[in-house]
Amino acid sequence: MPAEQSLARQALNVPNMLSLLRLAGVPVFLWLVLGPEEDGWALAILIFSALTDWLDGKLARWLNQMSRLGQLLDPAADRLYILATLVAFLIREIVPWWVVVPLIVREAVLGACVLVLRRKGFAPPEVTYIGKGATFVLMYAFPFLLVTDGHSALAAFARPVAYAFTAWGAVLYLWSGALYVIQTVRAISRDRGAAASG
Repeated sequence: MPAEQSLARQALNVPNMLSLLRLAGVPVFLWLVLGPEEDGWALAILIFSALTDWLDGKLARWLNQMSRLGQLLDPAADRLYILATLVAFLIREIVPWWVVVPLIVREAVLGACVLVLRRKGFAPPEVTYIGKGATFVLMYAFPFLLVTDGHSALAAFARPVAYAFTAWGAVLYLWSGALYVIQTVRAISRDRGAAASG
């Protein structure tokens, strides 16, 4: 019971509440993009998500409110937003399948790595600066991509910016995924080596 109360208190700190709000925004964003196609409101949610993704980490350090729950919530919210946005943009034909599929495969591979590591008694791979940078760039690419859906002057202006951010973010995202796979392989190799020597 004390652990549950501790988790409840952690959930009420400012950074974790921002992460929870970000998570709650995912289904709303999907409905806005795929249902009534209210892109203005969907854009507002994407901008809010990108800002809070940056802000929750800063606040956790400034307010000394870093927590285990926050370490789980923040990347979970990021991954869910990225996957949901990619799928929505694919359905709307805002981005082509050959951009979306490698990024989704990357997530599936990382999920398999986490399962393997947990089965072996290891913690998930450590988050790298490249991974954080990739998430940051993609989260800022998505609002620009949404604006490109149309033939307005704003869409024409946003298109090169969106494509540049998307290309940069996708490369970093795949690179960080490869680094996480390498971490996993090394951990399992060390474990096997220790078992063999023991």
